[in-house]
Amino acid sequence: MSRFVLIPGAGGAGWYWHRVVPLLEAAGHQAVALDLPADDENAGLPEYADLAAAAASRDGGPGASGGTVVVAQSLGGFTAPLVCDRVPVDLLVLLNAMIPVPGETAGDWWDHTGVTPARDAAAQAGGYPPGYDLETYFLHDVPPEIAAAGEPYQKPEAEIAFSQPCDIKEWPAVPTRVVAGRDDRFFPVAFQRQVARDRLGLETDEVPGGHLAALSYPAELAERLLTYLT
Repeated sequence: MSRFVLIPGAGGAGWYWHRVVPLLEAAGHQAVALDLPADDENAGLPEYADLAAAAASRDGGPGASGGTVVVAQSLGGFTAPLVCDRVPVDLLVLLNAMIPVPGETAGDWWDHTGVTPARDAAAQAGGYPPGYDLETYFLHDVPPEIAAAGEPYQKPEAEIAFSQPCDIKEWPAVPTRVVAGRDDRFFPVAFQRQVARDRLGLETDEVPGGHLAALSYPAELAERLLTYLT
């Protein structure tokens, strides 16, 4: 049995993982989807990491026979390496994630990686509008009833999380996997592959779905996560 600690992206809604959690549990594992205080201007990356570390530690977390797996989506990529400095982690999975370098802020990451021109180029190639639109870039493959059910869980991400540095000296010495939704329009898959190679020297595994793959293709995502345990 492994313990999965699932970190959401901006907005901090653990609900994002609600279709994946039961699939991991049905396979005999523990799964904790974190709710983060994303709209609290006094709570940022260190506080997020503390909450994730606590979730990993309770109920036998790091002591579980299969170890602890931290899965981080989008902005959660800035929290994930901090967790590894706090508690033992056996595997780190980055899903459509922002991959930081030591000392980088999430606010600076956008210009440093060139994500906006990469996104605009993908939009031109894909025949959808450039820029930023919730329906086009996040919900295009999420079932309408799931998108509607998620509305009460949405909250804005306070600026503090974008202005604090990822306070690590180097990437943690933890086996790391990078997973990208092949239809992600917000962080196009070719962009994700390049960032993973440049920053971690890692190749990228693909799953069906866009930026919110845990909502649009939960079974395929859960299956991919479970393959990493063998």
